[in-house]
Amino acid sequence: MKQNRWTLIRIAFHWVLLAIFVAPSLAQSASTPPSGQSTGSSPTAPADASSKKSQKASSAKSEPSAKITQTQIDAAKASGQVWVNTDTGVYHKGGRWYGKTKQGKFMDESDAKKAGYKAAEKE
Repeated sequence: MKQNRWTLIRIAFHWVLLAIFVAPSLAQSASTPPSGQSTGSSPTAPADASSKKSQKASSAKSEPSAKITQTQIDAAKASGQVWVNTDTGVYHKGGRWYGKTKQGKFMDESDAKKAGYKAAEKE
């Protein structure tokens, strides 16, 4: 009997976790139409939503960088730029974190030093 009660408690706990973490993302994806389909609103609606997001992001401590593509990373490496992690204040000349951190931007190494960023110790 006691074992059945714990099984029911575990099942209830999993349902609560499901409701907290999965349901909001399912509701958001259900409200977003598949690409290529219109919701019937004006074409400027997505731009308005993105401007609200950018206003929110600019009020944060460090603004998340836009999704950096591999082409942009290769072009920056070829031009001798470093990747500055604006959250930690460290810049990378290459390696694992080059263009991969959540907050960051490409800069010339001299500009990064002038701005007070420090070179990564482990590269």
